[in-house]
Amino acid sequence: MAPKLTALLPDLAPWRSSRDFRLLWSQGLVTYLGSVMALIALPLQIKELTGSPLAVGVMGAVELVPLVVFGLYGGALADAVDRRRVIVLTEAGLGLLAVVLLLNAMLPRPSLWPLYVVAAGVAALAGLQRPALDSLLARIVPHNQLAAAAALNALRWQAGAIAGPALAGLVVAYAGNVPAYATTVVCFAASVLMCRRLSPAPPVEHAAKPSWRGIVEGARYAWSRPVLLGTYAIDLAAMFFAFPNTIFPFLADELDADWSLGLMYSAGAVGSLLVSLTSGWVSRTRRHGLLVVCGAAGWGLAMAAAGWTSQVWLVLACLALAGAGDMLSGLGRSTIWNQTIPDRLRGRLAGIEVLSYSVGPQLGQVRAGAMAGWTGARPAIWSGGLACVAAVGLLTMALPRLLAYDSRTDEDAARRRAQEEGPTVPAPGPDGENR
Repeated sequence: MAPKLTALLPDLAPWRSSRDFRLLWSQGLVTYLGSVMALIALPLQIKELTGSPLAVGVMGAVELVPLVVFGLYGGALADAVDRRRVIVLTEAGLGLLAVVLLLNAMLPRPSLWPLYVVAAGVAALAGLQRPALDSLLARIVPHNQLAAAAALNALRWQAGAIAGPALAGLVVAYAGNVPAYATTVVCFAASVLMCRRLSPAPPVEHAAKPSWRGIVEGARYAWSRPVLLGTYAIDLAAMFFAFPNTIFPFLADELDADWSLGLMYSAGAVGSLLVSLTSGWVSRTRRHGLLVVCGAAGWGLAMAAAGWTSQVWLVLACLALAGAGDMLSGLGRSTIWNQTIPDRLRGRLAGIEVLSYSVGPQLGQVRAGAMAGWTGARPAIWSGGLACVAAVGLLTMALPRLLAYDSRTDEDAARRRAQEEGPTVPAPGPDGENR
């Protein structure tokens, strides 16, 4: 194979060097394939029971408070206890909630309220789990392989996101909700068994117990770092204004293309996959802030185009382009976080990260659902895309250090790299950070 082409292929170094990374990668794929069944069946079931876009969008509001509260607490928990234990217990809890969905779907007349209760429970458990999962990566993968690991994780997500929604759309449309939820239960059971094989991940020495004081300490650290603030703010704005997934069933109706629903859910992953399959260059990139800004702006522009056109195949193409932009932004964010945040704060900052990339979609579902009920699905999508581009531009001007971020010269990245390489790190300064 030509050297230039080889350089574009994904860097497999993290897969080869870390057994725990291989386990997490495989577990994540199994979990996603199961989760996506429920993620598509749940809003479609609410639509069938109510016929209301707002009722579907309310699911985001129901998930919001548990996600915020448990996401922040989960970050403090990840710094204070064995992260593997947190992952195993929360994964088992998610499996039990899938059982509730299955039992409700098996009733002659399924109830609406359990769907909202389960959505809130999933948000709470995901908030507890994600900081432990995200903060584990920097511990099991060498510093110089973090960007490659982020690309491989994205590739895993895309493999599931392409096959999963298309398959789930067919299962739900032709077999019903019961087989979809049953698949979710089986996948979570398999995932728990895989998580139990992870190596222990105890907290750092003298780690404090989970507390609001510790959460505040992490928030102060994030507030003092303009680069981190920029990653959180841009992702939050992009998802709030331009995350229309919850109204895809109504968009398919407006386009008279019910057959396209599963493809709409998976189109973004196709674009992301194209980026990941040519992600070899990411390991050599140093301007990760530039990736965040350009990717988020591209996401918004593509979403605006998806809402503007009435041709279903052009809609799918635009959603694929949006996925490519989101992938670029996500690679930049993940790499900056893992390159700059000290391990003692990694869990708490991962809790804040959960809010930045999860609260946005939840609020975005409410915005999209409410606006679609007022104007229709297409205007709700294209107006949100344009608002996303404007917000990204304003935030970039307000936080210029994000755009200027360079892993070779950034002080926090250099400090984090030195901590990993050995004990030659300078003594801590008065605020507890190495200077």
